[in-house]
Amino acid sequence: MNRRGLALLLVVVLLAACSPTEPFLHSVEGTARPWTHEQFDDPGQRVTFALVSDLTGGERPGVFAAAVEQLNLLAPELVLNVGDLIEGETTDTAMLAADWDAFDERAERSHAPVFRVGGNHDLSHPASWSVWEQRHGPRYYHFVYRDLLFLVLDTEDNTPERQMEIEQVRENSMVLIREKGWGAFDQTEYSRLEERISGRIGRQQADDMIAAIDAHPDVRWTFVLMHKPAWKRPGEENFSRIETALQDRDYTVFNGHEHFYELTRRHDRDYIQLGTTGGFQPDHPMAIDHVTLVTVVGDDVNIANLRLSGIFDRFGETPGPAEVVGSE
Repeated sequence: MNRRGLALLLVVVLLAACSPTEPFLHSVEGTARPWTHEQFDDPGQRVTFALVSDLTGGERPGVFAAAVEQLNLLAPELVLNVGDLIEGETTDTAMLAADWDAFDERAERSHAPVFRVGGNHDLSHPASWSVWEQRHGPRYYHFVYRDLLFLVLDTEDNTPERQMEIEQVRENSMVLIREKGWGAFDQTEYSRLEERISGRIGRQQADDMIAAIDAHPDVRWTFVLMHKPAWKRPGEENFSRIETALQDRDYTVFNGHEHFYELTRRHDRDYIQLGTTGGFQPDHPMAIDHVTLVTVVGDDVNIANLRLSGIFDRFGETPGPAEVVGSE
C-alpha cells in the first residue's frame, strides 16, 4: 500500500474510533445511576404529526396564522386537518381561487408539509369541486408515511344535483341566521338535513378506501380523516364497509365540523372530533382553539391536544397577537 493509501486508512480508523457505537454515553461509574432506566424509544420507530381543525363558519382573523407559527415550534413531520379551510360561500371561481390563495399563503409558512382535507365549506357545490380538483387533485385519497396508513375521505360525496339542493337549503337558512344570529341555527331546515349532520360517503369512494386498506395489511396504524362524522347517518352503508375492512387492525378516526372537541369510543377505537383553529365557536365548553399532536412510537399512539393559549417559545412569548391566542 502506498503512502496515500496508508493515510486514508489511518483517517478511517481514527473516525471509527471517535464515533460512538451507542446512542447513550455517560460518565457515571458503578451500578447506582441518577436516572430511572435506559430503555429509550427507538428514533427510527417514532413519528410525530399534527392536526388543525375548522377555520371557517366565520373565521376569526389571525388564529390559523398563529397556529402555524406554534406548529413550527413543535416541529411535527407533517400537518393534516379535518376540513373547512376556506369560507367558500360563492360559486364565482375567481373568488374561490382567492380564498384558496389566502389559505395557501398561510399554510406555506409551515415548515412541515400540509395535507388538505375537504369540508363542506371547501366542497359546497360543483364549482368548488372543480376549483379543488384543479388546484389540489382528488377530493379523497390515501397515503403511507413511515409505515402508517392515512385515509383522507370526502364527506360531500353527493351527486351534483343533490349537492346543489343542499347548498340552496343552506343559503335559505343563512338568511335567517344573518337576521337573528347563530342562535337561530336550530330553527333552520339546514340544521336538520342528514347531509349537513353526517355527510355522505359514496360507493366508489368506499371501494377505493377498502382497496387501499387491503393493499397495506401490515402497517403499524391507520388514521382516518374526514370532515363530517359519516357514521352518524341513519342507515349509512359505505362508511360502515370501511369500518368492517378496518376491524382487525388498529386505527383512529379524526373529524371536525361541529367546532367543539369530543371523544367517542366506537368499535373499541377512538373517534375524535376536533375543535377549532380559528373557526366560529358555538356556546360549548369544549369549543376551543387548539392543535393536536400525535406521536407514534412503535405500535403505541399518543395524542396530545394543545390549546393555542398554552404554547410559548423560549422567550416566554406565545406566537400570535394576544387578542387572538390569549387565555380562553
